[in-house]
Amino acid sequence: MDCRNWKFFGFKKLFDIRKGKRLTKADMVEGNIPYIGATDSNNGLTARISNDEYLHSANTISVSYNGSIAEAFYQTKDYWATDDVNVLYPKFKLNKEIALFLTTIINREKYRFNYGRKWDKESMETSQIKLPAFKVQNGDYEPDWTWIENYVKNDLVKKLPKRSNQVWQKKFDPKPLSQKKLNFNTKDWKWFELHKLFSKERGTRLTKPDREAGSIPLITAGSENEGIADYISNSDMKVYQDAITIDMFGFCCYRGFDFCCDDNILVLKSSKMNIFSGLFIASVINKDDYKCAYGRQYRQKTFDVHKIKLPAVKIAPNEYEPDWQFMEDYIKSLPYSSCL
Repeated sequence: MDCRNWKFFGFKKLFDIRKGKRLTKADMVEGNIPYIGATDSNNGLTARISNDEYLHSANTISVSYNGSIAEAFYQTKDYWATDDVNVLYPKFKLNKEIALFLTTIINREKYRFNYGRKWDKESMETSQIKLPAFKVQNGDYEPDWTWIENYVKNDLVKKLPKRSNQVWQKKFDPKPLSQKKLNFNTKDWKWFELHKLFSKERGTRLTKPDREAGSIPLITAGSENEGIADYISNSDMKVYQDAITIDMFGFCCYRGFDFCCDDNILVLKSSKMNIFSGLFIASVINKDDYKCAYGRQYRQKTFDVHKIKLPAVKIAPNEYEPDWQFMEDYIKSLPYSSCL
């Protein structure tokens, strides 16, 4: 993409910028309204509430200026934004294609900000964004929204993997794979040691300068983009699939595709695990990620003593094993499981 002829436009010219409103957890009332926080994942969604006194309109862009600064997300439903978030109301006709382009450009601005230099409403009103442009009659420039929309539709979306394209086009089946109703009772679950359930390997160190461009996802530490930091072709890197990964911060993910990983990742394998039970177990492990941080990382010694509680079946007196079939059946009973 050639950006040399793009032009700078002030945020204040393009958007009406409004500040979010603080709402404490104690004052939240459970409901279906999205609550958008200063986070870098899940489209900014941190809770669902029924409080509706200070809602922002759908078809706007939320941008965090504290916490995960400059994380921009397109919002398709009315929502409550926390006071660490600015809301961009467009002064032009916004759609999801243009919004995808803009949020990507805005996210590229995060290197300019940090905890001591936040992108608050006043700073954003004096900031600029560089966009494709065309010259108007008076010699000035306007953003080329038509070019942006067509670029996303004709270049980006068509290159998406099949299932990602289905999600974008909303052409996916929300029905579960199974109509079986299951009793989800954790009281009967049992504790299991991870090292007894899985074989374990550590990934291989690979610095940025040594990465060779390719098509295999490289997993490293961090939950953003599910840990995918790059796409590589290094022949000396082992390729895994159908495995669970745990990074140094305790973030866990099941991966049913081919991937490589660096030395901040533990790879867990089991012949008894499939995509359904893998997703179930990864979700359970993620409930423990609060125990890990930069100063208390998830390493070999953590894995060796890590226990999780799972559905279980009795195989002998006082002896249990994970109920792999229940875990599979439960995931299959969830909406959208047919998309897995």
